[in-house]
Amino acid sequence: MVVLEGNPDLILQRSTLVSSEEEVKQAVTRVAQEITATLRQDQPLVLCVMGGGVVFTGQLLPQLVFPLEFGYVQATRYHNRTHGDAQLVWKMKPGEEVRGRTVLLLDDILDEGVTLAEIKAQCLALGASKVVVAVLVEKMLGRVKPIRADFVGLEVPDQYVFGCGMDAYGWWRNLPAIYAMQGEA
Repeated sequence: MVVLEGNPDLILQRSTLVSSEEEVKQAVTRVAQEITATLRQDQPLVLCVMGGGVVFTGQLLPQLVFPLEFGYVQATRYHNRTHGDAQLVWKMKPGEEVRGRTVLLLDDILDEGVTLAEIKAQCLALGASKVVVAVLVEKMLGRVKPIRADFVGLEVPDQYVFGCGMDAYGWWRNLPAIYAMQGEA
């Protein structure tokens, strides 16, 4: 049995390309245009969902051609593993700055949707007037999720994907393309 967790080189070797760097760039540009068309008058508060959302956010923000404020939130269920826990762990909750604002949440992936749904609910509970969600990728699970993204860059298969902010056991967030892990043998 080969364990991939502690071997980042083997993780990449045993993975397949899902979306190329060029496909990712095109998707980010399209999402930026869609967001600009929708939110240009709102002067939104943009909240990056750390740590996975940082790559998508860094690529997207320079392409948003309207005034915005920026902050971040951090919550996780994965803890550098490939399956999430039932318990969401907050590292940085949204604050009072969301009150009365249009909030744009930016994240790397809409997988099961539990984390994003909780972040959106927290923003609304704190008085956000509207919460809009943009993700680089949505995993196609074939079942209903507790949240829907308003803007989706790419759709990916129901496999564990990494790159472009998404990690595999804490590794490879920095890859410019998206890969699917082929599992542990």
